[in-house]
Amino acid sequence: MATNASDKKIAVFFDRDGTLNVEKGYIRDLDDLELYPNIAKAVKKLNDAGILCILVTNQTGAGRGFYGLDHIEALNQKVQTLLHEQAGAWLDAMYYSPYYARAVVPEFAKDSECRKPKIGMITQALERFPSIDLAQSFVFGDKPTDVELAVNAGCRGVLLKTGYGANVLAGKYQNLTVEPWAICDSTVEGVELVLETLRSEGLL
Repeated sequence: MATNASDKKIAVFFDRDGTLNVEKGYIRDLDDLELYPNIAKAVKKLNDAGILCILVTNQTGAGRGFYGLDHIEALNQKVQTLLHEQAGAWLDAMYYSPYYARAVVPEFAKDSECRKPKIGMITQALERFPSIDLAQSFVFGDKPTDVELAVNAGCRGVLLKTGYGANVLAGKYQNLTVEPWAICDSTVEGVELVLETLRSEGLL
């Protein structure tokens, strides 16, 4: 089990697109969603180590009128299904934010506390898993907002070069205003770094 002296749980909070599954823009067809290679095996390593794996993803497709919430939930479930099919892996919880201040669908047009980099989705996770130790936990993502989420929540942020990450690091997409704890080529590499770090800290 991954615990500290206070018997706290460690979590990895995952972005979805560009982190777990291949970045393809707004995915309108479920069949277009595919996991990056070896992602399922990497998540299974975290599962086996007793580390919580939690999805926290901004999904503005509904707010932009591209599809409904049911489609976002179906996409998230497809990720869960593929993880199980490919390696017997799983996500312990899945949270998403459809909100976007300039959304064309009125019910989603607001500046929500659940939209990254605000910490609302992590707050929801804490309500379900109150033993999570945020200081020992991690946020994985390919955008500056994921790194900012990590800082805002008091976690360790891992910026990935997959998805938009390479363009972020090249200064071609958004602005990286806070320093990530680590920069990794992929989620698979990031998971290995997390496990190595936790072992070195005596937390595994």
